[in-house]
Amino acid sequence: MLETFSSATNGPHDAPLRSRLSFDLDVDICVVGAGLAGLTVALEAARLGASVAVLEGRHVGWNASGHQLGTVMPGYSLPIGDLIERVGIEDARELWALSKEGADYVRAAATEEAMPGIALTEGALEVSNVDVGETLISRLQTLSEDFETAVEGWQVDRVRDQLGTARYFHGIYYPRAFQIDGYKYIHGLAAQARRAGARIFEDTPVVSIDPSGIRKRIVTPSARLRASHIVLAGNVHLGAPLRRLSETLLPVWRYAAVTEPLGERLGEVIAFKGSVADSDGIDHFRIVDGDRLMWASPETTWEARPRRFAPVIQRRIATIFPRLGKVPIADVFGGAVGVTVHGMPQIGQLRKGLWVASGFGRHGLNTSAMAGQVIARSILWGEDRWKLFSPFELVWAGGATGRVAGHLIGLWGRGHSAAAGALARYREGARARERVREARLVEANRQAGTRPPLRPAVAPRALRPQPPRPAEARDGGMPVAPSQESEKVRDGSV
Repeated sequence: MLETFSSATNGPHDAPLRSRLSFDLDVDICVVGAGLAGLTVALEAARLGASVAVLEGRHVGWNASGHQLGTVMPGYSLPIGDLIERVGIEDARELWALSKEGADYVRAAATEEAMPGIALTEGALEVSNVDVGETLISRLQTLSEDFETAVEGWQVDRVRDQLGTARYFHGIYYPRAFQIDGYKYIHGLAAQARRAGARIFEDTPVVSIDPSGIRKRIVTPSARLRASHIVLAGNVHLGAPLRRLSETLLPVWRYAAVTEPLGERLGEVIAFKGSVADSDGIDHFRIVDGDRLMWASPETTWEARPRRFAPVIQRRIATIFPRLGKVPIADVFGGAVGVTVHGMPQIGQLRKGLWVASGFGRHGLNTSAMAGQVIARSILWGEDRWKLFSPFELVWAGGATGRVAGHLIGLWGRGHSAAAGALARYREGARARERVREARLVEANRQAGTRPPLRPAVAPRALRPQPPRPAEARDGGMPVAPSQESEKVRDGSV
């Protein structure tokens, strides 16, 4: 459920002509931010009959929302055990059900008829860097029994049969998860929202917001807008008017590379056609276009030129899949996501008529889709399911200090994962060597037990009976007289 970046074949030139807000406007709902969550709010609200305007400071899909791996599966980045501990089992089930609804929404929206070329493929696999068989069984029971999620446990042999590497052990397979072309999906959402009646204004940054009163006021560089409801659906780039909200998000950059076509050798090494993510959040990859590999780099809390990460990703691919070696890189993409301190998205009403939908870093597309549905229906139908997210308040992310801490924690986490993985592989090798030694010992014992007894090379000579040596009586010091039998032997009468 990690966000990474995609599509080497798409670019801004594929998007429709942009429209900038240059006149005053009154609407029912104003959405700030034309990302995945904002466009879903706009689409659902327009379908329910509301007048909607979307304000985007740059253009649709310019950042993380337009460059993600496209993985859609249930759940959140917060581990399921921590979620239960935080809100209790009943609310955790409700939150999980919402995430499944979000996945169903994306599947319904991203059909080939609605979004041509969406390239939908089935299945997602979460693999472990260490041997966690007992933990795997416990988690499978929780997901399948308590949260009614379709999952399969994969043993080590099956994981390694599908992924030609010894780096991974057990896995959890999600058969109903899927992946799509993320760039086409967000532009497909924008097209559907426009057809439903929503108006999307790009190159229109928000200068100020006044959320007081029944009709809230939004000022842009060239126009003013009034709305009954404002939905803040931006990311870490909300800007000065919303700095306090932006500061509750830790900015995290993640870069991904798409390789040149690798031909048949890619399928010989990686047979699994879905997306793969490791349980430590380090590796995330999948096959695209049949014979190209899309691979995400580790996270960083500092922005950099994407091409700098091409050698990093090359080395990582060669480390995990030595048979692929140093693969040629066609392109590298990057963008920033907002990560919350508590690991859950920010969804709900800040004050009457002012809503927030952000903090989707490390979550899949399903979470942003779910947030759009929840907020649109809360505004227009009066639903209150957004209150399930109330325990996850807006928490300051620590500013520059938080970014440094996040970077150091990331380095420590990757180092710990590498050390744990190396130790697990060493123990696995030691167990394998012990099994070989025991098998050899059993075979040697078996052969020794079935071998015929050895015969002496020379027959022994007949032994002549030797007369017993006279013993001295201890009682009284007198010698003991030899018996008659002894006398007969001595004189040869026997």
